[in-house]
Amino acid sequence: MNASPPPLKPEKPKPEKACPVCRKPATEAFRPFCSKRCADVDLNRWLVGAYAVPTEETEEDEAQGIRRDADEG
Repeated sequence: MNASPPPLKPEKPKPEKACPVCRKPATEAFRPFCSKRCADVDLNRWLVGAYAVPTEETEEDEAQGIRRDADEG
């Protein structure tokens, strides 16, 4: 008597991720966005500095004259 392997569990469908710009379902072609437009909106936000990591100046930075402004290039 050969024992057959236990049946495989059916794969759970992955929940659709929302576009980070407009919250519509993302499409495979523009993942994680829903469209080229939303991808371009996000790129523009990066380029103009809308996404910035906040920092704090330290006393050492001030002594060396280092500024950590997001809009400084």
